[in-house]
Amino acid sequence: MSVNSVQVPAGIRESAEDGVTRLAAYGAWTINNVASLENAMRGISADAGARVVLDVTDVAPIDTSGAWLIQKTRRELMQRGATVEVVGASANAQRLMNAVEFEKTVQGEPLPRQNPVFILLDRIGRAVAGIGQDLVGQAVILGGIVRGLMRGIVQPSRLRLTSIVFHLDRTGLQAVPIMFLMSFLIGGIIAQQSIFQLRFFGAEVYVVDLVGILVLRELGVLLTAIMLAGRSGSAYTAEIGSMKMREEIDALQVIGLDPNEVLIMPRILALVLALPLLTFLADMSALIGGAVVSLLYANMPIETFIDRLRDGVGFNTLMVGLIKAPFMGLIVGLIAAAEGLKVEGSAESLGRQTTASVVKAIFSVIVADGLFAMFFAAIDY
Repeated sequence: MSVNSVQVPAGIRESAEDGVTRLAAYGAWTINNVASLENAMRGISADAGARVVLDVTDVAPIDTSGAWLIQKTRRELMQRGATVEVVGASANAQRLMNAVEFEKTVQGEPLPRQNPVFILLDRIGRAVAGIGQDLVGQAVILGGIVRGLMRGIVQPSRLRLTSIVFHLDRTGLQAVPIMFLMSFLIGGIIAQQSIFQLRFFGAEVYVVDLVGILVLRELGVLLTAIMLAGRSGSAYTAEIGSMKMREEIDALQVIGLDPNEVLIMPRILALVLALPLLTFLADMSALIGGAVVSLLYANMPIETFIDRLRDGVGFNTLMVGLIKAPFMGLIVGLIAAAEGLKVEGSAESLGRQTTASVVKAIFSVIVADGLFAMFFAAIDY
């Protein structure tokens, strides 16, 4: 802001001729004078239906504040019902007024009402298209991981075992306490509710079958996958998304490194390896919880619980849960990586994609569990 702009007077002259109200602006319409100019503009008289010509030929210099005041005055006069025409604007003044123009719609014309059915169909279509794009992105990531594994077989030094072990420790070993506690409580709750219901029939001993089959076949792996989706999947999305925001992924590509091989593959391999191990620990913890509750509520000795478990639950029941685990770890990892790569340049985008990662991963593992249940039922396993 120059000193000259402060010293140049500014104002507006109002005159009326032939039914036209003429407003002649002059002087420096800058931020230093905008307060006094705004007071002067409030005194303009224009009735409904009047024609107003706002002449800005003698306005010099002008900045964004002055242009905003001109547009503000024009809008207020139009709201009174007057017809306003701005004339004499220089190229610079017109550019500034266009930049601060906030009244784009035609006065008096309501926006067309949209059909709610069309809105619903539009949302469904966009959701379906989004699912297709997600599947394509995850397939691309999976292809990059397979390519990285093939390279690792040819050149074992490319596998980055240090990174895999680090993520395996963080994903698997550090999750053992919370997983053990959660599964112990779940097993105890299932046993308690089963005992209360079976007691009416005098069949409390079958609580072992209920806990064993439900935990080993379904709940153990499902709850472990959901826990990892919220714990590790969200962390992976946030990490990869932060790298995307800071352009670290672009830097890796510039120096000739494959982000899939360097960043994504160690994380997904860690999930694929950790989930079966955590599932087994969760199964054992839930069985321990069921045995403790059976002892407390049904006076069933631990030895009886173990004998009944061995006789009533087959080894294939344990294997069903363990077979599902690597696939669910892969699903969680692919979704976490894909959502991380979709992060844009804002913190809002990072939070949105992290939330989407957790929601999509939980939904996907539940769907996958249902598909596996139908598959194993079809093959009678």
